[in-house]
Amino acid sequence: MKNQNIKFIQGNEACVEGALYAGLDFFAGYPITPSTEIAELLSYRLPQKGGKFIQMEDEIASMGAIIGASLTGSKVMTATSGPGFSLMQEALGYAIMTEIPCVIVNVQRGGPSTGIPTHVSQGDVYQARWGTHGDHAIVTITASNHQDVFQTTVDAFNISETYRTPVILLYDEVIGHMREQLVLPKQGELPLVERLRTSVREGVNYHPYLPREDGRLPMSDFGGVHRYNVTGLFHDMWGFPSDNPEVVHDLIRHLVDKIRNNVNQIARFKEYYLEDAKCILISYGSSARSARHVVEYLRPRGEKLGLLELQTLWPFPHDIVNEKCVNAKHVVVVEMNMGQILREVKRAVERPERVFIANRIDGVFITPKDIRDILRVIQGKGV
Repeated sequence: MKNQNIKFIQGNEACVEGALYAGLDFFAGYPITPSTEIAELLSYRLPQKGGKFIQMEDEIASMGAIIGASLTGSKVMTATSGPGFSLMQEALGYAIMTEIPCVIVNVQRGGPSTGIPTHVSQGDVYQARWGTHGDHAIVTITASNHQDVFQTTVDAFNISETYRTPVILLYDEVIGHMREQLVLPKQGELPLVERLRTSVREGVNYHPYLPREDGRLPMSDFGGVHRYNVTGLFHDMWGFPSDNPEVVHDLIRHLVDKIRNNVNQIARFKEYYLEDAKCILISYGSSARSARHVVEYLRPRGEKLGLLELQTLWPFPHDIVNEKCVNAKHVVVVEMNMGQILREVKRAVERPERVFIANRIDGVFITPKDIRDILRVIQGKGV
């Protein structure tokens, strides 16, 4: 390990390290607890690497800035928390419609409104999925430890460039602010997806919204050799607005199917002791740390517990959840909201009446004791 670059840092810092590793070269944002350390660190780290950092007047402008920078060829990111994430929703929809790669970090805190800014919550799960209007698909990933924060940040940029889509990193305050070890991989050790650029030779034949046979859309840096139209309206393969029903139908199918048809390629998860588990905990983010503690404490004491830790929340991996839980007597979803992933798990499994929740919604981190108390209630009912 002596040749490895090891740091003892916050989760927000691990996100910064992952973004820089992935090739981030433009960041625009506005400070907000508990994500501020991301902007603070990038304000001096990014220029050191030749990138651009700008503090915008608000989160609406921040999203507009990264969309514009991405169009010109940059790898881009912004970071925020609940109220700022709300302000970003219209521009997020624009990025989905115009198929512009970008990464949005939401370090969750309690809400709604100003809520409880310095305490933990996982209440933005459904907002990440449905916050912007209209039918659409979105990719949202998360992590429970700093090594995975680094990895999922790199993954977010790779997914964004592969599918020409916004990707949301949905961490939470505990992950953002706690400190633990991060081993930085050497440059080149992890695969990076670079932007698929169109050939200059295409000239006037360049179609900015015509997918290749493999489904990927090449991009041409806006302001470069190709002139093309970018609009949030429904548009044809040249980017020009259209209300032709066939064009509208085909575009919305493309925007949704390019994500939905690749769920298994996008899905990331970790599993612990599922082979013989009669009770499976399903969790994500910092809640999964407590869930794993319970599993590893109770298994040596004869309880057949297992843990499925979700790292991809959207598109939700329904088939994977169903497969992993098919032999479980009970499934307990551990999260810090009123049951947002619980609803998806119930939709995924064959016996939804055997799915329960262990949660907190008071801004206090859910503890192993909280989970064990719920398990005792379930077992005591004999269900």
